Amino acid sequence: MEIRLAAPLQRDSIVDGEGIRAVIWTQGCIHNCFGCHNPETHDFNGGFVIDIDELKKEIRSLNEETGVTFSGGDPFCQVDACLELARFCHDCGLNVWCYTGYTYERLMELAKERPNILDFLKEIDVLIDGPFILAKKSFDVMFRGSKNQRVIDVKKSLKKGSVVEVKKYQYVDKKNPGKAKKEKKEEIYI
Repeated sequence: MEIRLAAPLQRDSIVDGEGIRAVIWTQGCIHNCFGCHNPETHDFNGGFVIDIDELKKEIRSLNEETGVTFSGGDPFCQVDACLELARFCHDCGLNVWCYTGYTYERLMELAKERPNILDFLKEIDVLIDGPFILAKKSFDVMFRGSKNQRVIDVKKSLKKGSVVEVKKYQYVDKKNPGKAKKEKKEEIYI
């Protein structure tokens, strides 16, 4: 099986999830979010194609990394290859994070027609969901670009049947600790 990537496997990332991570940059995205920090990953014909067995060899050779993050592009646009790689990552003892422009709820709807989406979700430990929205851009949210995006514990969410966010990454209003900040619609972050 092959996968189209935007870049070679990135090692030693500390910004694409918790711990020291490797990042798989998938190529191809249907969301085309305005202000996306990776617009070069949107073209489905861009990047390069690699056999996933080659990528598995690179993953197997990771030393310092505690996990692998799927980003892009949108990994759910290449769900079968990403599913196989996520399973392999878990077999290697690595945790799996994934960024997507889809919401968790939309993925669950799509999974009714495409069960491989649910299979991939089951191999993801933490999902950062939702499109990047420039008007909600914030430097106060960890591991995401805009306040609408959520850091989701997928295992707990699947068990509960609804979204369970990772509490330590929820956005909190610094003026009112313990309360989620209510966004002002007129706020624009550029």
